[in-house]
Amino acid sequence: MKNGFASSRKRYKNCFKKENKKHTYLLFINKKMAAVKGYIKLQIPGGQANPAPPVGPALGQYGVPIQDFTSQFNDQTKDKMGVKLPVVITVFEDRTFTFVVKQPPMSTLVKNKLNLKKGSGVPHKEKVGHLSFDQCKEIAEEKMPDLNSKDLA
Repeated sequence: MKNGFASSRKRYKNCFKKENKKHTYLLFINKKMAAVKGYIKLQIPGGQANPAPPVGPALGQYGVPIQDFTSQFNDQTKDKMGVKLPVVITVFEDRTFTFVVKQPPMSTLVKNKLNLKKGSGVPHKEKVGHLSFDQCKEIAEEKMPDLNSKDLA
């Protein structure tokens, strides 16, 4: 191979090549990869995670270091201070973890777009706002990374 992968194959025994239309990736496989112990789904205000419930008890069940998670989460979400963010935490057998922070729930995005503090007290009878098509499109584009589609069409 001309790209040097064959010569580096000896150095990287636990890797394989994945080609895309634009990029070539070397994916490394660790023989001692820890198995997934479980997934934890929480909604935490951005930049305000603390060991109190619901975060502490949920992480404590899996033996995750709570202070490590809260500090990493707060550092990653300090720009979205106070906004309730869904997070999916993957816990491994060796008590390590990774987490993915998703976009805020759709209801939060709609309330923010309409400048509302809370929704209607009497749904389907009392209307509190009106969304235009352009506003809906802006919300959908903001939520796009969490959706399983390529575009809005």
